[in-house]
Amino acid sequence: MDEPTLRTSAPSGKNWSREQLKLAFYFYCQTPFGQLHARNPKLIELAKLINRTPSALAMKCVNFASLDPAIRRSGRTGLSNASRQDRAVWDEFHADWERLANECAQLIRTLQSERDGHSAGNFDLDNFTGETREVVATQRVKQEFFRRAVLSSYRERCCISGVTERCLLVASHIVPWSEDKSNRLNPANGLCLSAIHDKAFDSYLFALTDDYRVILSEKLRATTDVFLKSVFHPIDDKPIELPDRFVPGIALISRHREKMLSRSGEL
Repeated sequence: MDEPTLRTSAPSGKNWSREQLKLAFYFYCQTPFGQLHARNPKLIELAKLINRTPSALAMKCVNFASLDPAIRRSGRTGLSNASRQDRAVWDEFHADWERLANECAQLIRTLQSERDGHSAGNFDLDNFTGETREVVATQRVKQEFFRRAVLSSYRERCCISGVTERCLLVASHIVPWSEDKSNRLNPANGLCLSAIHDKAFDSYLFALTDDYRVILSEKLRATTDVFLKSVFHPIDDKPIELPDRFVPGIALISRHREKMLSRSGEL
């Protein structure tokens, strides 16, 4: 991929460049709502990288929050003064998550190399891309963006069991990665699940209704396995815990549910 053209050197107080806005939204997507403040060390680091003050970057992130339907429904309306450019970046990401995530990773890569005096292909990436290595692993960068966006939206809790042990949490695709390229990195195509719930969901042992309640497959309802009964039978028809941002897309959960029902002969 060619290195993107950078326009991130505008002094604080000047208009935001499109590249700065993209990186601000990239950060917004991967950061819990409660950490979008000027004291967050990761926010401070990114602010330095794009030549903005931490307060300005925090304000821009909260402006993006004002565009988020899930945030507005929760009553946390942000500053409610997002600009036309903010909305354009919001729309651009939603139209092509994969391209924008790749582009932002490349922007950070180039900015860090300029800051550290390294060549574009010889530096260490930091936590903004999820990898510390000399060569950008594009696939890993994309997967890590999706994982961070989903887990941070769900407050790093399994939306069914409430499990918070990070090593047991999975950013589970509602519609599989291989089946829908346009939604591979869309956080609204994700659920934060424990490892066992992720495996069961991925195997179409349960699905969700359009009002986000668990519906078990006939196979799981009929199981005689004591462990499976203890884990899954109590959650039948129970609502999941919805995320702060990027609420699961109805069309996506409907596609998953229909596939589960067709597999069990219920359609």
